[in-house]
Amino acid sequence: MIYGYIRVSTDRQTVENQRFEINQYCDKNLLVVDKWIEETISGTKELQDRKLGKLLKRMKKDDILICSELSRLGRNLLMIMGILNECMNRNIQVWTIKDNYRLGSDINSKVLAFAFGLSAEIERNLISQRTKEALARKRAEGVILGRPKGSKSSKTKLTGQEKRIKELLGKRVSYSAIGRILGVHRLTVSSFVKERLD
Repeated sequence: MIYGYIRVSTDRQTVENQRFEINQYCDKNLLVVDKWIEETISGTKELQDRKLGKLLKRMKKDDILICSELSRLGRNLLMIMGILNECMNRNIQVWTIKDNYRLGSDINSKVLAFAFGLSAEIERNLISQRTKEALARKRAEGVILGRPKGSKSSKTKLTGQEKRIKELLGKRVSYSAIGRILGVHRLTVSSFVKERLD
């Protein structure tokens, strides 16, 4: 079976870009995704607390897991390596679109996976360090960081969708279903309705 895996970290991000990339790749290569797994969760969460963990337990030899890039599997080297190691030991293939990896149980796959995971973690650490240094410099210069206390952005992800949301609510469509239709989390829909439509 071919599984398409999509992960976003927050409900402000959208799964549609990743789904589009995977679908485009499959169309070009005459493949069909048998099952989609989507989740909105941080990549730092333990594997057993994620849908990906449950999926890996179900996958069998020669199954293929397709994702947009290896960093969708986890946020640090150890987690990515653990997932790839389990897949390789069970002859499950991991394919990525952006990185163009076809990882199986061969030695080249293992070396590539290790090198990618290591470089991804180093890059994240460097970005984090640069951000911390820049923020510290701004604070030292007396700049007040962040949004002023009590202020809220007037524009949200659902701004401009009021009419559509009202129509769906009129048809007794649940917040969860509206969230899926509009590519956001149900709590985003709920808070938008309470703040803007009540």
